[in-house]
Amino acid sequence: MEAVVTSFLLVAASEMGDKTQLLAFSLAARFRKPWVVMAGILTATLFNHALASSVGSWLSSHVPHRVMAGILAATFIAFGLWTLKPDTLEESEKPPRFGAFLTTVVLFFLAEMGDKTQLATVAMAARYQSVLQVTTGTTLGMMFSDGLAVLLGEKLAGRVQMKWLRWVAASLFFIFGAVSLWSAVRGT
Repeated sequence: MEAVVTSFLLVAASEMGDKTQLLAFSLAARFRKPWVVMAGILTATLFNHALASSVGSWLSSHVPHRVMAGILAATFIAFGLWTLKPDTLEESEKPPRFGAFLTTVVLFFLAEMGDKTQLATVAMAARYQSVLQVTTGTTLGMMFSDGLAVLLGEKLAGRVQMKWLRWVAASLFFIFGAVSLWSAVRGT
């Protein structure tokens, strides 16, 4: 259960203010079909994070523990620094061709490729060696934060300072980095 909860918290916090959260808000505003957009986000996230978790799990079984712990420490600390930089979303003015669901699936899947939450999913799966638990946690984290954007978007935007959310998310990455670094140094 630790892998699910930890993955959820890390992704939910780091997704706040991320480009995919901005994309969720944008798609919900454009299509005015929040549940269809949410279904598209869920589908894209499941595919993307299952792929990322599989890669992370494979890496952890092929790389020595101390080396993996060192790599994870550097990765989490880098993600913490990356999280402190606000994301932007460049939107196209062209109307979508494929409807709300397919447009959301494709845009979300592509937006997550190489994104910090996808890479964090790889790192979490390498740490916990559980594709199912990490995918579950990260997907729930994405649904939570992107669900807020889709369902409460404009109401929350004026009340929550994204700067503080980025600092909380960065702090979580730094904590995971420190724990992984300690594990690399101690060899445990």
